[in-house]
Amino acid sequence: LRDFSTVKDGVPTLLCAPFALHGAAVADLAPGHSLVVALRDAGLRRLFVTDWRSATMEMRFLGIDDYLADLNVLVDQLGGSVDLVGLCQGGWLALLYAARFPAKVRKLVLAGAPIDIAAGQSALSALADASPLALFHELVTLGDGRVLGHKVLKFWGSETLDSREIHQLLQTPEPVGSPAFAALEAIFRDWHAWTVDLPGTYYLEVIEKLYKRNEIATGQFIALGEPIDLATMRAPIFLLAARDDELVAPAQLFATERLVGTPARAIRKATAPCGHAGVFMGRAILRDYWPRIARWMIEPDSRSLAPAAA
Repeated sequence: LRDFSTVKDGVPTLLCAPFALHGAAVADLAPGHSLVVALRDAGLRRLFVTDWRSATMEMRFLGIDDYLADLNVLVDQLGGSVDLVGLCQGGWLALLYAARFPAKVRKLVLAGAPIDIAAGQSALSALADASPLALFHELVTLGDGRVLGHKVLKFWGSETLDSREIHQLLQTPEPVGSPAFAALEAIFRDWHAWTVDLPGTYYLEVIEKLYKRNEIATGQFIALGEPIDLATMRAPIFLLAARDDELVAPAQLFATERLVGTPARAIRKATAPCGHAGVFMGRAILRDYWPRIARWMIEPDSRSLAPAAA
């Protein structure tokens, strides 16, 4: 649990970073490209980030329930009630947590998160759909019970990103070829090259339950022994999609609106003009979109407001 707070009281905001391939620095890459700084500058003073550790051999049998339980420990450590922000693959975990422990999540933000795989198609979901389950089991076997990040990095295609593509992703005003951009590019490439290893059990559950059977959207997911019915959720929600997202189709995220029981007046949506990583690192997106989300989080809990007039 990374603590970026400047005060010790108030509702804590917990960023649930993805546990997929890259580390939690996706939320705090560099000056001008830090979601943590953008939120703190916008007024969120109690701010924390989950930093999921790379799986050791002893962790190879951990599953989704283990990480939900860990998230619950973190929330309890912060006082038992949080505003939860789920980033990418951390988004579906945050949604499951909010549905499983509704009294512990005051407001929920999902950014670039795959929720209903059937609602749209991305390059990632198409690959998962077209690949036989045996292929994913083979990846786990090759890692002796884990999925080794450096082994699967090549399948993501970003190894071939050139300087101009990185410049576009980060939306920096520094020109390609300048010393300032060269330093920023080096930070990005170091972040991208450093990968985490995943427990084989967790990885296969994500593939089967989310990407193959779409259990969250269809109401079949069992979390810590309880079936998850998103229709019972009432927490205010903000959904932020990337218009040109290559990993998560915006429709996969926006389907959340029809799955949850949150009143329409308590749901906000926005589409940012960027690709997937730009939602968390792009300078313009951090400047133009995330402060709006922070202000929405600071507002009183809409569940306490009187019903809107007909």
